[in-house]
Amino acid sequence: MIDPGGAVGGTTRVAAVIGDPVAHSLSPAIHNAAYRALGLDWIYVAFTVDRRHAAAAVRAVRHLGLGGLNVTMPHKEAAAAACDELTPAAERLRSVNTVVPLPDGRLRGDSTDGAGFLASLDAPGVEVAGRAVLVLGAGGASRAVVRALGERGARVTVAARRAEAAAEAAALAPGASVAPLASPGDASDPATLERVAAADVVVNATPLGMDGRSCPVPVDGLHAGQAVVDLVYEPRETPLLAAARRTGALPVDGLGMLVHQAARAFEQFTGMEAPLDAMFAAAAGDGRP
Repeated sequence: MIDPGGAVGGTTRVAAVIGDPVAHSLSPAIHNAAYRALGLDWIYVAFTVDRRHAAAAVRAVRHLGLGGLNVTMPHKEAAAAACDELTPAAERLRSVNTVVPLPDGRLRGDSTDGAGFLASLDAPGVEVAGRAVLVLGAGGASRAVVRALGERGARVTVAARRAEAAAEAAALAPGASVAPLASPGDASDPATLERVAAADVVVNATPLGMDGRSCPVPVDGLHAGQAVVDLVYEPRETPLLAAARRTGALPVDGLGMLVHQAARAFEQFTGMEAPLDAMFAAAAGDGRP
């Protein structure tokens, strides 16, 4: 066990996250808080890795004896190709955010984003099975979300500006449909307004809102009885979530997905149940799930 001063010694296990950029990542704070909570002699660090060396960095896990590796943008596809085996989620997405060293030296790649997303809905009691879910965006986060929603039986519509990307994302959920996405906040687009109003759950999987000003859809379509989920976690309350709160919809911020996907990686690395309260406290400063 690590001593009260947090000393790092020759027996300390090391886990890490790679990305470019990665200095902004909350993963070190979240994972190190979990290690402290359980008294584990582990430490978690961040490495900036150039895109050209992503595969080599993943393969180095086995040579350095790392306890585990998380992967963020832009390396998730390269990590999938560098692993020896993939979980069903990672195989379908061709994307890996968690690399686990196996006892025989092989590397298993997993994508914990979808499971983390569903866990973030379970906490506030958001039900998606059989309900209409509008997913905004068609990037990597959207693809993981769409696949998870499809497995849970949601009726998914993917709205994005690039029709081809939207179609690729929609193919990950049975029966999912595709729709165009109007300019951010364009209240004059009746089709987008109608789609927002008709959805039981609206999920923003775009970066819009990170600036504290942008909103991915016209907010006039939001109403009570909906759940509105924003995967952006900084700021904690985006303009979309603020509008949802004003209209009586249930706002769900992105911190839940961030922490729950980290918890699933932690459990694969250590074999121990993740201390969620400590991880939320490290990510948010107030411990709220």
